[in-house]
Amino acid sequence: MTSPALLFSRRALVGTAMALGALPSRLLAHNSVELIAGTYAREGGPGLVPLTAGPSGWVAGRPFDTIRNASFGVRASASGIRYLLDEQEKGRLGVYDRGLRRLGDFSTLGSDPCHAALSPDGRLLAVANYSSGSVAVWRVDRDTGRPMGEAQLVVHTGSGPNSARQAGPHAHWVGFTMGSKLLHAVDLGADAIFAHMLDPRSGAIVSSSLAYRAPAGSGPRHLARHPRLRIAYLVSELANTVTILTVHPNGTFAAKGIVSTLPAAFAGPSTAAHIALNSRGTRLYVSNRGHDSIAVFAIGADGGLTLLQHVGSGGRGPRLFLLVEARGEMLVANQRSGNVARLPLDHDGRLGAADHGTSIPGVVFLSA
Repeated sequence: MTSPALLFSRRALVGTAMALGALPSRLLAHNSVELIAGTYAREGGPGLVPLTAGPSGWVAGRPFDTIRNASFGVRASASGIRYLLDEQEKGRLGVYDRGLRRLGDFSTLGSDPCHAALSPDGRLLAVANYSSGSVAVWRVDRDTGRPMGEAQLVVHTGSGPNSARQAGPHAHWVGFTMGSKLLHAVDLGADAIFAHMLDPRSGAIVSSSLAYRAPAGSGPRHLARHPRLRIAYLVSELANTVTILTVHPNGTFAAKGIVSTLPAAFAGPSTAAHIALNSRGTRLYVSNRGHDSIAVFAIGADGGLTLLQHVGSGGRGPRLFLLVEARGEMLVANQRSGNVARLPLDHDGRLGAADHGTSIPGVVFLSA
């Protein structure tokens, strides 16, 4: 399984500043899109915003106003086909080519889809439906990149002590492992990581079980795997923690430590959001919404974490961030302030002070 680190590893590009501009959409046919930013329409988002590398840095182009509420998406590395979620009560999955021309549109069979994953071989696609607490899985046509038929659906069960957030299951993350034989699903409402076994040929879900029981009320959100160690990191939104997990060969996990994502002296409201590792597996990053910061941890030889710094996110409500290591920067989607901030990324993995960057109302997602 590939962790959702969202690393952008293209060759270094010129410029460091970000500016707002208007690029003709016809340029997209020539593969000029380097990054995309998804936005929420209800928060003033203009649609899917292309970000390109201009002479002065990243430039925000003319939005695709028909691609709404793209809260997450994944891209097939070989074909460049993108699978973008439309986070609505009746969730949709849009399939787009390299130029962001729509190839298809499919129901996710659930409400408010918020995360997606492709299997390593590209033959399966999974989506987490947050509000309905379910996971949808499609077989993917290798030639066209289109999902085949209606998705299989598995509905989680469980709840937690936080009645406002955990009255029922809320699937928040999915990821494949063991080739394409196992799909993990992190559920905020059920305080759990579920393991869904798959038939490697048909992609059918053949069994489901509990892979890890999180502390009651912690609200686990996302999982990130270490690239070399049998270690995974679970960020819990409600508890503002990262749990260091030992990964067992059968797909279950065991906790070996928990660290806070917030400064010890901080007492205000905050919720943890995105988690990612750098490509070397030496640093771990977590965004804090409320404290409005990025927590930076050093990863030890045994996978343990040591806090290095907290750096302001350059705005309010940092939902997701993107490590652009080739350019020595981190880009942060600050949802509440509506901007994509830039933080310098040093060679040792530490972050510098943020600048405001590009204004994009309702921004919640960034991807290469």
